[in-house]
Amino acid sequence: MNQEIRVTNYPEVLTDRASHYCPGCHHGIAHRLVAEAITELGLVDKTILIGSIGCSVFIYNYLSLDAIESPHGRAPAVATGVKRARPDKIVFSYQGDGDLASIGMAEIMHCANRGENITTIFVNNTVYGMTGGQMAPTTLVGQKTTTCPGGRCRENEGMPIRMTEIIASLGGVAFAERVAVNNIKNIKKAQKAVTKAFECQTKEIGFSFVEVLATCPTNWRMTPIQANKRIETEMIPYFPLGNFKDVLAKEEK
Repeated sequence: MNQEIRVTNYPEVLTDRASHYCPGCHHGIAHRLVAEAITELGLVDKTILIGSIGCSVFIYNYLSLDAIESPHGRAPAVATGVKRARPDKIVFSYQGDGDLASIGMAEIMHCANRGENITTIFVNNTVYGMTGGQMAPTTLVGQKTTTCPGGRCRENEGMPIRMTEIIASLGGVAFAERVAVNNIKNIKKAQKAVTKAFECQTKEIGFSFVEVLATCPTNWRMTPIQANKRIETEMIPYFPLGNFKDVLAKEEK
Protein backbone atom coordinates (compact mmCIF):
# COMPACT_ATOMS: atom_id res chain seq x y z
CA MET A 1 0.00 0.00 0.00
CA ASN A 2 1.44 3.34 -1.06
CA GLN A 3 1.50 5.97 1.64
CA GLU A 4 2.37 9.63 1.31
CA ILE A 5 5.36 10.58 3.44
CA ARG A 6 5.04 13.92 5.16
CA VAL A 7 7.93 15.73 6.80
CA THR A 8 7.05 17.05 10.25
CA ASN A 9 8.57 20.11 11.91
CA TYR A 10 9.59 21.46 8.52
CA PRO A 11 11.25 24.87 9.03
CA GLU A 12 9.09 27.65 7.67
CA VAL A 13 11.94 29.34 5.84
CA LEU A 14 13.30 26.23 4.08
CA THR A 15 12.14 26.02 0.45
CA ASP A 16 10.57 22.84 -0.89
CA ARG A 17 12.92 21.99 -3.74
CA ALA A 18 15.41 19.29 -4.67
CA SER A 19 19.04 19.92 -3.76
CA HIS A 20 21.57 20.43 -6.55
CA TYR A 21 24.56 19.73 -4.28
CA CYS A 22 26.78 16.71 -4.88
CA PRO A 23 25.79 13.48 -3.09
CA GLY A 24 27.17 13.54 0.44
CA CYS A 25 27.74 17.31 0.55
CA HIS A 26 26.93 18.82 3.93
CA HIS A 27 25.73 22.22 2.71
CA GLY A 28 22.15 20.97 2.78
CA ILE A 29 22.42 20.04 6.45
CA ALA A 30 23.93 23.44 7.26
CA HIS A 31 21.08 25.15 5.39
CA ARG A 32 18.54 23.25 7.47
CA LEU A 33 20.26 24.16 10.73
CA VAL A 34 20.11 27.85 9.81
CA ALA A 35 16.47 27.51 8.77
CA GLU A 36 15.57 25.78 12.04
CA ALA A 37 17.30 28.45 14.14
CA ILE A 38 15.65 31.34 12.34
CA THR A 39 12.24 29.67 12.55
CA GLU A 40 12.60 28.68 16.22
CA LEU A 41 13.57 32.21 17.23
CA GLY A 42 10.75 33.79 15.21
CA LEU A 43 13.12 35.72 12.95
CA VAL A 44 11.86 34.70 9.52
CA ASP A 45 10.30 38.02 8.58
CA LYS A 46 13.25 40.16 9.71
CA THR A 47 16.29 38.21 8.51
CA ILE A 48 18.57 39.20 5.63
CA LEU A 49 21.00 36.69 4.13
CA ILE A 50 24.37 37.74 2.71
CA GLY A 51 25.67 35.12 0.27
CA SER A 52 29.28 34.67 -0.74
CA ILE A 53 31.03 33.22 -3.78
CA GLY A 54 31.54 29.46 -4.03
CA CYS A 55 29.19 26.55 -3.42
CA SER A 56 27.86 28.45 -0.41
CA VAL A 57 26.31 31.10 -2.66
CA PHE A 58 23.43 28.82 -3.60
CA ILE A 59 21.93 29.04 -0.13
CA TYR A 60 19.59 31.72 -1.50
CA ASN A 61 17.88 28.96 -3.52
CA TYR A 62 17.00 27.04 -0.38
CA LEU A 63 16.07 29.68 2.18
CA SER A 64 13.10 31.91 1.53
CA LEU A 65 14.71 35.11 2.76
CA ASP A 66 15.69 38.51 1.42
CA ALA A 67 19.25 37.99 0.19
CA ILE A 68 22.21 39.91 -1.21
CA GLU A 69 25.05 38.25 -3.12
CA SER A 70 28.38 39.80 -2.23
CA PRO A 71 31.68 39.84 -4.17
CA HIS A 72 34.19 37.11 -3.34
CA GLY A 73 35.23 37.39 0.30
CA ARG A 74 33.30 40.58 0.96
CA ALA A 75 30.25 39.17 2.72
CA PRO A 76 31.23 40.56 6.16
CA ALA A 77 31.69 44.03 4.67
CA VAL A 78 28.33 43.86 2.90
CA ALA A 79 26.68 42.49 6.04
CA THR A 80 28.16 45.37 8.03
CA GLY A 81 26.64 47.90 5.65
CA VAL A 82 23.24 46.21 5.71
CA LYS A 83 23.18 45.93 9.51
CA ARG A 84 24.23 49.53 10.03
CA ALA A 85 21.58 50.71 7.58
CA ARG A 86 18.92 48.43 9.06
CA PRO A 87 19.86 47.70 12.70
CA ASP A 88 16.35 46.33 13.23
CA LYS A 89 17.11 43.38 10.95
CA ILE A 90 18.86 40.08 11.66
CA VAL A 91 21.79 39.85 9.24
CA PHE A 92 23.99 36.83 8.63
CA SER A 93 26.65 35.79 6.15
CA TYR A 94 27.09 32.22 4.91
CA GLN A 95 30.64 31.54 3.67
CA GLY A 96 33.04 28.78 2.67
CA ASP A 97 36.67 28.39 3.72
CA GLY A 98 38.19 29.69 0.48
CA ASP A 99 35.90 32.72 0.56
CA LEU A 100 36.24 33.58 4.24
CA ALA A 101 39.76 32.48 5.18
CA SER A 102 41.55 33.48 1.97
CA ILE A 103 40.33 36.42 -0.10
CA GLY A 104 37.99 37.52 2.70
CA MET A 105 40.38 37.20 5.62
CA ALA A 106 40.70 40.95 6.17
CA GLU A 107 36.93 41.48 6.03
CA ILE A 108 36.04 38.78 8.56
CA MET A 109 38.81 39.78 10.97
CA HIS A 110 37.93 43.47 11.08
CA CYS A 111 34.18 42.80 11.14
CA ALA A 112 34.60 40.49 14.13
CA ASN A 113 37.06 42.78 15.90
CA ARG A 114 34.69 45.74 15.56
CA GLY A 115 31.99 43.66 17.19
CA GLU A 116 29.52 44.11 14.35
CA ASN A 117 26.21 42.72 15.53
CA ILE A 118 25.91 40.10 12.79
CA THR A 119 26.23 36.32 12.55
CA THR A 120 28.58 34.34 10.29
CA ILE A 121 28.11 30.69 9.40
CA PHE A 122 31.45 29.37 8.13
CA VAL A 123 31.44 26.06 6.24
CA ASN A 124 34.91 24.47 6.29
CA ASN A 125 35.44 21.56 3.90
CA THR A 126 39.21 22.19 3.52
CA VAL A 127 39.06 22.83 -0.23
CA TYR A 128 37.84 25.26 -2.90
CA GLY A 129 34.71 23.36 -3.93
CA MET A 130 33.11 25.24 -6.82
CA THR A 131 36.22 26.23 -8.75
CA GLY A 132 37.83 22.82 -9.10
CA GLY A 133 39.27 21.62 -5.82
CA GLN A 134 42.21 23.95 -5.27
CA MET A 135 44.10 24.19 -1.96
CA ALA A 136 42.39 26.38 0.63
CA PRO A 137 43.79 28.02 3.77
CA THR A 138 42.23 25.15 5.74
CA THR A 139 43.54 22.30 3.56
CA LEU A 140 45.18 19.76 5.85
CA VAL A 141 48.87 18.87 5.64
CA GLY A 142 49.28 16.00 3.19
CA GLN A 143 45.84 16.57 1.61
CA LYS A 144 46.05 16.45 -2.17
CA THR A 145 44.32 19.11 -4.27
CA THR A 146 44.55 20.30 -7.87
CA THR A 147 47.08 22.98 -6.88
CA CYS A 148 49.09 20.78 -4.50
CA PRO A 149 48.86 17.33 -6.17
CA GLY A 150 51.62 16.02 -3.90
CA GLY A 151 49.73 17.12 -0.79
CA ARG A 152 49.91 20.30 1.27
CA CYS A 153 53.45 20.77 2.57
CA ARG A 154 54.00 22.45 5.92
CA GLU A 155 57.37 23.85 4.84
CA ASN A 156 55.97 25.49 1.69
CA GLU A 157 52.36 26.36 2.50
CA GLY A 158 52.37 26.51 6.28
CA MET A 159 49.81 24.96 8.60
CA PRO A 160 46.04 25.03 8.02
CA ILE A 161 44.38 28.05 9.62
CA ARG A 162 42.14 27.47 12.62
CA MET A 163 39.64 30.28 12.11
CA THR A 164 37.44 29.79 15.18
CA GLU A 165 40.37 30.10 17.56
CA ILE A 166 41.49 33.30 15.83
CA ILE A 167 38.00 34.81 15.80
CA ALA A 168 37.44 33.96 19.47
CA SER A 169 40.54 35.95 20.45
CA LEU A 170 39.11 39.21 19.09
CA GLY A 171 37.54 41.71 21.44
CA GLY A 172 34.28 42.31 19.59
CA VAL A 173 33.27 38.65 19.45
CA ALA A 174 30.37 37.46 21.61
CA PHE A 175 30.17 33.84 20.46
CA ALA A 176 32.50 31.47 18.59
CA GLU A 177 32.04 27.73 18.26
CA ARG A 178 33.19 24.92 15.97
CA VAL A 179 30.79 22.09 15.15
CA ALA A 180 30.51 19.18 12.73
CA VAL A 181 27.55 17.60 10.95
CA ASN A 182 28.91 14.12 10.20
CA ASN A 183 26.61 12.25 12.59
CA ILE A 184 23.38 12.73 14.53
CA LYS A 185 25.11 13.55 17.81
CA ASN A 186 27.20 16.29 16.22
CA ILE A 187 24.25 17.64 14.23
CA LYS A 188 22.27 18.14 17.44
CA LYS A 189 25.18 20.05 18.99
CA ALA A 190 25.53 22.09 15.81
CA GLN A 191 21.84 22.99 15.92
CA LYS A 192 22.24 24.41 19.42
CA ALA A 193 25.33 26.41 18.42
CA VAL A 194 23.70 27.96 15.36
CA THR A 195 20.62 28.89 17.39
CA LYS A 196 22.81 30.41 20.11
CA ALA A 197 24.69 32.47 17.52
CA PHE A 198 21.47 34.04 16.25
CA GLU A 199 20.23 34.52 19.80
CA CYS A 200 23.37 36.54 20.54
CA GLN A 201 22.51 38.85 17.67
CA THR A 202 18.99 39.39 18.98
CA LYS A 203 20.52 40.48 22.29
CA GLU A 204 22.89 42.88 20.47
CA ILE A 205 26.03 41.80 22.30
CA GLY A 206 28.48 41.53 19.42
CA PHE A 207 29.70 39.35 16.58
CA SER A 208 28.75 35.65 16.53
CA PHE A 209 30.51 32.91 14.56
CA VAL A 210 29.90 29.21 13.93
CA GLU A 211 32.36 27.06 11.98
CA VAL A 212 30.85 23.91 10.48
CA LEU A 213 33.20 21.07 9.54
CA ALA A 214 31.74 19.67 6.34
CA THR A 215 32.45 17.19 3.55
CA CYS A 216 33.28 17.67 -0.12
CA PRO A 217 33.20 14.09 -1.45
CA THR A 218 33.64 15.17 -5.09
CA ASN A 219 36.85 17.14 -4.60
CA TRP A 220 38.12 14.79 -1.89
CA ARG A 221 37.54 11.96 -4.38
CA MET A 222 35.72 9.91 -1.76
CA THR A 223 32.35 8.29 -1.31
CA PRO A 224 29.96 10.09 1.06
CA ILE A 225 30.60 7.42 3.71
CA GLN A 226 34.37 7.78 3.39
CA ALA A 227 34.02 11.57 3.57
CA ASN A 228 32.03 11.36 6.81
CA LYS A 229 34.72 9.15 8.30
CA ARG A 230 37.41 11.61 7.24
CA ILE A 231 35.80 14.35 9.33
CA GLU A 232 36.08 12.09 12.39
CA THR A 233 39.56 10.73 11.78
CA GLU A 234 41.37 13.68 10.15
CA MET A 235 39.51 16.97 10.51
CA ILE A 236 38.30 16.91 14.11
CA PRO A 237 41.75 15.98 15.51
CA TYR A 238 43.19 19.13 13.89
CA PHE A 239 40.06 21.31 14.13
CA PRO A 240 38.73 20.40 17.62
CA LEU A 241 35.02 20.82 18.21
CA GLY A 242 33.73 22.99 20.99
CA ASN A 243 32.86 26.45 22.21
CA PHE A 244 35.71 28.94 22.24
CA LYS A 245 33.81 32.02 23.43
CA ASP A 246 30.34 32.65 24.82
CA VAL A 247 29.77 36.04 26.39
CA LEU A 248 26.07 35.33 26.84
CA ALA A 249 26.76 32.27 28.99
CA LYS A 250 29.04 34.33 31.25
CA GLU A 251 26.37 37.00 31.64
CA GLU A 252 23.75 34.39 32.55
CA LYS A 253 25.99 33.10 35.35
